[in-house]
Amino acid sequence: MERKPLEVETTDHKKPSSAVYDGSATAVDSVEEEVQETKLVYRGWKVMPFIIGNETFEKLGIIGTLSNLLVYLTAVFNMKSITAATIINAFSGTINFGTFVAAFLCDTYFGRYKTLTVAVIACFLGSLVILLTAAVPQLHPAPCGTALTCTGPSGGQIAFLLMGLGFLVVGAGGIRPCNLAFGADQFNPKSESGKRGIDSFFNWYFFTFTFAQILSLTLVVYIQSNVSWTIGLTIPVVLMFLACVIFFAGDKLYVKIKASGSPLASIAQVITVAIKKRGLKHVKQPWVNLYNYYPPKYANSKLKYTDQFRFLDKAAILAPEDKLEADGKPVDPWKLCTMQQVEEVKCIVRVLPIWFASSIYYLTITQQMTYPVFQALQSDRRLGSGGFVIPAATYVVFLMTGMTVFIIIYDRVLVPTLRRITGLDTGITLLQRIGTGIFFAFLSLVVSGFVEERRRTFALTKPTLGMAPRKGEISSMSAMWLIPQLTLAGVAEAFGAIGQMEFYYKQFPENMRSFAGSIFYVGGGVSSYLGSFLIATVHRTTQNSAGGNWLAEDLNKGRLDLFYFMIAGILAVNFAYFLVMSRWYRYKGSDDEVTTYESNGDVIKQQDKNRV
Repeated sequence: MERKPLEVETTDHKKPSSAVYDGSATAVDSVEEEVQETKLVYRGWKVMPFIIGNETFEKLGIIGTLSNLLVYLTAVFNMKSITAATIINAFSGTINFGTFVAAFLCDTYFGRYKTLTVAVIACFLGSLVILLTAAVPQLHPAPCGTALTCTGPSGGQIAFLLMGLGFLVVGAGGIRPCNLAFGADQFNPKSESGKRGIDSFFNWYFFTFTFAQILSLTLVVYIQSNVSWTIGLTIPVVLMFLACVIFFAGDKLYVKIKASGSPLASIAQVITVAIKKRGLKHVKQPWVNLYNYYPPKYANSKLKYTDQFRFLDKAAILAPEDKLEADGKPVDPWKLCTMQQVEEVKCIVRVLPIWFASSIYYLTITQQMTYPVFQALQSDRRLGSGGFVIPAATYVVFLMTGMTVFIIIYDRVLVPTLRRITGLDTGITLLQRIGTGIFFAFLSLVVSGFVEERRRTFALTKPTLGMAPRKGEISSMSAMWLIPQLTLAGVAEAFGAIGQMEFYYKQFPENMRSFAGSIFYVGGGVSSYLGSFLIATVHRTTQNSAGGNWLAEDLNKGRLDLFYFMIAGILAVNFAYFLVMSRWYRYKGSDDEVTTYESNGDVIKQQDKNRV
């Protein structure tokens, strides 16, 4: 969506008579705004074939390249499972952290269109490089065949592979925080048809995302695993090329919102000024006596005073040496901030403990995207009596399917039922939705442990189905037993992931919604790096122990079930921490904030009952 400027120049030179000043736009401002708006032509659904077409082919291309990358690294690059899993976790984490950098560059310097231009080209180049590693024999190790020991990749082959992954980091990192907002930019946010168009676009966006995941995890993965890696990786390259062509075909029709400057400066100002003024005493009745000022056409919602993080209040104390301009604005924003700025920083600080718990939650999704593939490789993947074998990476599609189906059930069945019980329009609060997601993630890990214990027992005590290349004997347990744990993980995503996106979007200041989208992916990045750390630590700690390596290359010789139970224990502690933080949290907005009043010297606090 278009971001309105936080401040514009005004010709009103009246000095405020109190610490609170509410600027108002003049006739000149209104004329300038109208002239500017007449230059924008919102074409809405007329440009959606370009936006959604690009989105569909782009997601098919990216996911088609990445969805089977774990198997590709072990089968073609002859990497050990633990090495491949560590690389995938680190790669996923880097992409997610890259979204924060991309959001900063997008909002501060380049705007969404230019950022997406670089990103889609980078994704195409990344997919092309990964294809070359499969198509050119000199760019990957010699095939292993049935040998027990294999030749690993050379330094040059690793460097070329990492170059391709680097392009994908730049591309995916730029697309994720910008693509959804760029599509919404094409609708007029001030008209009813535009608002309805934005809502519909969100639905189409998530539909294409899920469609691309399911198609990639079935058809594309099957071709890669059973026909040819070269052909299977050529498909994403062609799709990414089509995505680029479709995107640039609409160049003359798009609404291109210019970068409006980063809101990070305001955060830095509040923290800096609060430190500088740390020696000042707190003022009485801060909701009245703290300095406040609203620039004309201020985009963010006006926030009430809250009594959390009171050390930040000192940034808005009007000291004798602080100077104001004629319109009431601070002469130096690095010496005096407004109460509004302070409250916006409080909103962000309050979110951080919830964000941390949500990041730990993603450990479940990280593991369910990697180790179930290895479990499937050493399970019975035959379907029916025709001899059809389901590719190991395809089983992850059950996570996506579980999420998609449950979203419909949640929206059409659970929300109306819960609405009648709780009286809330959303059925449950956002924090309750996220907490439910964490609980289902915990259940998913517990089920994973028991299923792996069953698979391993079958492999050790019953006739096996042969040998998986460079792994071990294939258990006679059907790989369909992996569906429950993946479905539970999908339900967890339907609650937790979507709940987080909505939570960050609503709780961040309006001018930080690009960052609100990126912090979701940064949380996923934290969990990816944490997952890599846990894998490396467990492997190093248990490889020489009496009980054997938990994460052995041959799962039958390892104890992956204990690894799942260990992460479930971490999730249980995290769930308890989340409940404590949820009780402490105060929602942004007049209905949920805690506001402090003072009457006859007595302090009175009022707060909304539905705080969690």
